[in-house]
Amino acid sequence: MSGTPDPAVLVVVGAGPRATGLLERIAANAPELWDGDRELRIHLVDPHPPGPGRIWRQEQSALLRMNSMAEDVTMFTDESSTIEGPIRPGPSLAEWAAQFSGTGPRHAPYAEPADPDVLAELRSLAGSDFPTRRAQSAYLDWVFRRALAELPPTVTVEWHRTTATAVTGPPDGPQEVHLADRATPLAADLVVLAQGHLGSTSTAEHREHAAFARRHGRFHLAPEFSADADLSALRPGEPVVLRGFGLAFIDLMAMLTEGRGGAFRTEAYGTLTYLPSGREPVLHVGSRRGVPYHSKTRYQLQGPRPPLPRHFGPEAVDALLTEGRALDLRRDVWPLMAKEIGFGHYHELFHAHPERTALPWPDFVAAYDRLDWYAEDMAALLAAAVPDPADRLDFEALDHPLDGLSFPTPEAFQDHLREYIAQDVARREDPEFSADLGAFLALLSVYGQLPRLVAAGRLTARSVAEQLDGWWHGFFSFLASGPPGFRLRQLLALSRAGIVRFLGAGVRIGTDEDTGTFTASGPTVPGHTVHATALIEAYLPGASLDRTEDPLLRALHRAGALSEEVIADPTHTHRSGLLAVSPADGHVLDPSLGGTHPRRIALGAPTNSRAVAAFARPRTNAPAFRQNDAVARALLHTLTSRVPNNKMTVSTM
Repeated sequence: MSGTPDPAVLVVVGAGPRATGLLERIAANAPELWDGDRELRIHLVDPHPPGPGRIWRQEQSALLRMNSMAEDVTMFTDESSTIEGPIRPGPSLAEWAAQFSGTGPRHAPYAEPADPDVLAELRSLAGSDFPTRRAQSAYLDWVFRRALAELPPTVTVEWHRTTATAVTGPPDGPQEVHLADRATPLAADLVVLAQGHLGSTSTAEHREHAAFARRHGRFHLAPEFSADADLSALRPGEPVVLRGFGLAFIDLMAMLTEGRGGAFRTEAYGTLTYLPSGREPVLHVGSRRGVPYHSKTRYQLQGPRPPLPRHFGPEAVDALLTEGRALDLRRDVWPLMAKEIGFGHYHELFHAHPERTALPWPDFVAAYDRLDWYAEDMAALLAAAVPDPADRLDFEALDHPLDGLSFPTPEAFQDHLREYIAQDVARREDPEFSADLGAFLALLSVYGQLPRLVAAGRLTARSVAEQLDGWWHGFFSFLASGPPGFRLRQLLALSRAGIVRFLGAGVRIGTDEDTGTFTASGPTVPGHTVHATALIEAYLPGASLDRTEDPLLRALHRAGALSEEVIADPTHTHRSGLLAVSPADGHVLDPSLGGTHPRRIALGAPTNSRAVAAFARPRTNAPAFRQNDAVARALLHTLTSRVPNNKMTVSTM
């Protein structure tokens, strides 16, 4: 064949951080894999700006913060990345921000953010600061523009500021991506679905509570992304029950206090006092654990970085899989996970604080390596080597801090939980307890190994449902995804001011038709029930293909062109609500084909790959970066193999 080949076309639905990371990897791999004389047209479809997307868009409250320090946020591969494509280091958010204060090198393409408040924040941003989400939005916008600048001249990108409503087309022919604001669809050789975190319609329980609220003229908010929540109907002084004590609660707390004109004052002795505006409702908060997520650490490792993974890495996963039997997470996998987290903890303790240990590190680690986590000898080793119980890792105490506790009055519990929170903040800001950071890094390492274990299909259905998607996800978030310490100090000030009231663990929500109020009670303060005129579900929407608000996924699901992950065994069936994709390459499982769709790939939060973080802490070999690289290389290979009659060979990733 002679002449110029037809352009290859890739449509990416979603233009947020995950799509931006994929684009960065396409730019990195294109010099090796893309024909310099061939045109590749990439279409991005998203109603929100490319780079930040919906969740990290600039147009949100300046009160909303990240729960990571600026130096712990990157979109770039580094020396820890185990990828086939080239490593292209880039600045962390903190390193990028330094250019605006003149303390760091300029990063092309250089442009100051248009928002003067964001620019002022970036100029003063320290690596240990917790940035606003608007600062992260500016960083993601720059990463996107840098990826564009690094693409070869024959690769072009066009952004369509609209919503994709459907994708059609045969598996052996071009795909058509239908858009909300135009009659003519986009024709594509390949389609990548990267919509990110999605909303969902209400569950039956939420619908019942919403109906109750309508009948009685009350307020109800189902799970919602904080930046999108309309809280204007809540009245000053109104009693509000919030179910959930994680990051969504922290955001809502900020918007209903500072966001309504209140302010915090630092006293001479360092504590905060809240100065109410008089427009705040009264917030009654409870959850399953009854305590807020642990504060994020605000220090560096004091010793050398622990060599991870050690006890739960690829070899350990291989060994589990070669056993050829169904696996239970808590029985078969958790002991290895716990031992890995413990290794990170004790590595830092022994290297940074040897005066609090009673054995030389080589002797300790030799014994630690050969013992099972739950062996009696392990408990004896830890007791002998680490004299202070406060320096030992106790997962059960961490997981259930209110178990076995009850209080005679609500006020007694308020005092107890304020002391618990104050101790947590102090510990997480004191480098004397840097072993907690060692454990945190090991948690991240463990998290990165789990997708492969899940993809192998060896975990029982009940184990995935109750232990992986249930207990483990909650426990990981509780330990590793908490708010900055200053937010918990604000929580303490709000509690002392009577704006926030603690309900305790195992909170039960009910309704009282006689009074037209929502009720909240639990075992922490027996016999105590709160009546409220508003109920907020203070957590994010769960994954659900049946209830997704995304029109494209909803249309494909109803047409039977994609499937929900279903894990079944003789004793249990688990429907996760996640989009089922091939673990090897991200191709969508299409029931109508009896396998994967060769031209449709899905990445990120809605999928069952369970490696959803689009950006990561530097030097952690982030799973999402590994997946982005593998998918980018496969896309380029496949698009290169396209033949003139619009059929193409399909490669695996």
